[in-house]
Amino acid sequence: MSLFVGVDVGGTTSTVAIGDSDRRVLRISKQFPTRSIDGPDATIADIVNQIRLELDGMGRSADEVTAINLATPGPATKEGVLLSTPNLDSRLWNRCPIRQMLQTAWKTAGFDAPVSYVGDGQAAAVGESAIMTGLLHWDESPVGDTSDTFDSLFFIAVGTGLGGGEVRLGVPVQGSRGRAGHVGHLMLPIHAFRFEHDRNLKVGNAYCTSESAISLTALTHQLAYRLTLDAHASHPLNKQTCSMKDKAKQLRELAADGDELAVELLDDQAKALGITILMANYLGDFDRMVIGGGVCDLSPALRDRYLSLVRESYFENALDGFRDFDQISFSVCGDQASVIGSLACAMDEGSSGK
Repeated sequence: MSLFVGVDVGGTTSTVAIGDSDRRVLRISKQFPTRSIDGPDATIADIVNQIRLELDGMGRSADEVTAINLATPGPATKEGVLLSTPNLDSRLWNRCPIRQMLQTAWKTAGFDAPVSYVGDGQAAAVGESAIMTGLLHWDESPVGDTSDTFDSLFFIAVGTGLGGGEVRLGVPVQGSRGRAGHVGHLMLPIHAFRFEHDRNLKVGNAYCTSESAISLTALTHQLAYRLTLDAHASHPLNKQTCSMKDKAKQLRELAADGDELAVELLDDQAKALGITILMANYLGDFDRMVIGGGVCDLSPALRDRYLSLVRESYFENALDGFRDFDQISFSVCGDQASVIGSLACAMDEGSSGK
């Protein structure tokens, strides 16, 4: 039976998924570091190595792989050429033909399978839609064998950056040049930021974007300022010598323990996300709006608080005609939506013979 491979390259970590022609997700790797600071060659080598390790762990051969799909942060062309991606150092990655590089590396390793490309936000939307509607079977899916029915879905992935993607009638909306879904670069109103300092984070070529409020990058920027304030002078994070980014990664755990600063930062993020979801829905009028990425790993109580604040912020800012929308939820795929979607795209490409 043919095998298919989906690859998700993130700004911090990457993941590989393997499935079969019965549209079953057979294996998803643990996240492994994206060695982005070492450049594309190092990242591609790691991906090829990880695919082979996962296949070996299944007792399967790379010769069985029929098609591979690659998902990365954007913007990028439909052909998989990166265009100054904010979460990958542009000095190393701008104009990188990453799809072709993986194709060449796979062939150099002695194997022949076509490599296709999709943006990571678009892939996440595909993955979520496929699992929710039962078009893809995954034993670890929290929805089991149940299936939902809808025509459109928009997915927002909160991670190192803020990605997005749209699916309509099961097909990812890529746009005329493959760049659709960049919700992270919508402009937020000033009141979405608690301090002037928070508005001074430039992401891409702009300030006050959704990504500059809703991402690990944003939390790192905001936390650095908060820890200089007298109110937080004695905060335990001030006693740590690790990087500010590593401190920001601890906020979820601290918030679960009731840390006031951590809770405040996540509350602000949730409110900004509600506004961002509203703006996306103004344009798309979707059946489902789904929140994915690392925030899916919040503790149950924090998830409830976070989602409640997202919904409240959406409602408070919405036109009356949009206030009846009640289909905002966390992803059923969690942080694995993008790699599952990439796998689904590989299956579609392989079955179509492209």
